[in-house]
Amino acid sequence: MSAPRLEARGLRVEHRPRRGARVLALDGFDLRLASGEAVALVGESGAGKSSAALALTGLLPLAAGSVRVRTDDGAALDPAAARAAERRRARRELGWVPQDPGASLDPRRPVAHALGEALAYHRGLRGAELAARVAAGLAAVGLAAEHVARFPHELSGGERQRVALARALALEPGVLVCDEITSALDVSVQAQVLALLAELRRARELALVFVSHDLHVVRHVTERALVLLAGRVVEAGPTAAVLARPRHPYTRALVEASPALAPRPLGAAEALAPLDARGPGCAFAPRCARAEARCRAERPPLAPLGEVEAACYAPEAGSGTP
Repeated sequence: MSAPRLEARGLRVEHRPRRGARVLALDGFDLRLASGEAVALVGESGAGKSSAALALTGLLPLAAGSVRVRTDDGAALDPAAARAAERRRARRELGWVPQDPGASLDPRRPVAHALGEALAYHRGLRGAELAARVAAGLAAVGLAAEHVARFPHELSGGERQRVALARALALEPGVLVCDEITSALDVSVQAQVLALLAELRRARELALVFVSHDLHVVRHVTERALVLLAGRVVEAGPTAAVLARPRHPYTRALVEASPALAPRPLGAAEALAPLDARGPGCAFAPRCARAEARCRAERPPLAPLGEVEAACYAPEAGSGTP
């Protein structure tokens, strides 16, 4: 087996508010991602999806664990490395597209600055060469040259998302991490952005980490899915298998909550557990109709169940969703 383009082992992320108890947002997260492969991170709000994405890119400090991104020449780099040179080189390999592109763009600067700043800092480009690279980056995401002089408030939501995508790809990374990039877009613009993402992924052989609540989109964009609950992966496997035959009751509840996949009322997952609820057993046990005494007393490990892995002592039969 070839070395993964991106590998994470045992990631643990803790949020420490000035007041209140420590919040464990990510607990023992593992990921191996090959070039050209797309993996989804799915789960309810507060499950740890965005924390995982930020930790993978080095934008969130780790309490434990390690991340390595591999370059074309085979070097394994840490995006949170103590040495600035390694950290910069690693982050060039990781493109980051945030959930709200409008908030991530400087309202006082034109589009040219959004792309040009990284190219000037990391590649040392200046003048005409920099302008040409910025124009080429915008063209790659379907934006005209005239957009370079526009400010964020002069762009539509879809155009801002394209600028954010162009910025993430400006340094030609091997890994692209997208956090809910279609959540604020209407259906037609969403389809355009996803088609563009698929085209860019094929052309550049990008490894993709795709965070989304929309399981219908996930089914069409990714090959693998990791289902997060309370900072832990509770089901993992081929996306088609995870969504069509969920084995963990929590995954089934998520699927049943998706009108595009299973249009019926949401049952067990109506009452959300607090993010920092960390009992000794399964975090879904208080909401699970299949929970046994053992589920509340011991944390179930990920175990093979056919095509997928699930952390459940009382798994679903896997015969398909209704």
